[in-house]
Amino acid sequence: MPRAVLSDRGVVRVSGEDAARFLQGLVTCNVETLGAGEARYGALLTPQGKIVVDFLCIGVPADDGGGFLLDTPGVLAAELAKKLGFYRLRAKVAVEDLSAQLAVTAVWGEETAPSPEGLVARDPRHTALGWRLVGPKPAEAPAPTGDYEAHRIGLGIPAGGRDFAYGDAFPHEADMDQLAGVDFAKGCYVGQEVVSRMQHRGTARTRVVPVTFADFPPMEGLDVVAGDKQLGVMGSSVHGRGLAKLRLDRVAEAADAGEPITAGGIPLVPVKPDWARFAWPGETEA
Repeated sequence: MPRAVLSDRGVVRVSGEDAARFLQGLVTCNVETLGAGEARYGALLTPQGKIVVDFLCIGVPADDGGGFLLDTPGVLAAELAKKLGFYRLRAKVAVEDLSAQLAVTAVWGEETAPSPEGLVARDPRHTALGWRLVGPKPAEAPAPTGDYEAHRIGLGIPAGGRDFAYGDAFPHEADMDQLAGVDFAKGCYVGQEVVSRMQHRGTARTRVVPVTFADFPPMEGLDVVAGDKQLGVMGSSVHGRGLAKLRLDRVAEAADAGEPITAGGIPLVPVKPDWARFAWPGETEA
């Protein structure tokens, strides 16, 4: 199995007898139905419905103390722990940033779970993403994560901080509604009203989508344009394929007008990902 230690990831543990109820009222995924050794994709939002930080929430077996591990961007782990602590109030919950002790490893390419080296859970966003392992940090330096990044980008899976900006993107814009990151049947959580309204009204015009190109990859953060109109922003890319956060209505307008879509002068071709259920330019809503 291909594997990569994701050195850019951190781990926050939420434990205690109120842990499930506590998280259930804060995050976009359903924590109360999450079993030990299972993972859900979710996020903590602002009251205005924008993503503060996203994560994979993994259920911890009772024999290991129960609770949940949040596999999250390492640079935001301490801030996530701080924000959760702010919401804790009188809840019987402990919040710990364990990023210095625990590492996250991605393993993909096989249907069978890898041998346990800590806590193992299937990545819920896409079957081909494989498995996440959370365990003690390896003694040796981790290998480069380029193969995993190429795999992620090839599947069209957005990465926060690269393909969308924290504090500036709604879950729909980051495709969380498509990648099992929002439970629309659960009760209230921070930002829930805005997210539900976008879902019911179908008002998400901006999406992170794959793009292909023939030349050198455009730099992350470059404007994506068609003529004199900005369509969005370029994200991560590798081997002729990348991700960009685009206004799909403007992509449709560019196609109708026969205008090339470019970033830094490099022509781009937007592509609908295989997991997408949202309407693509020229299609009706699935």
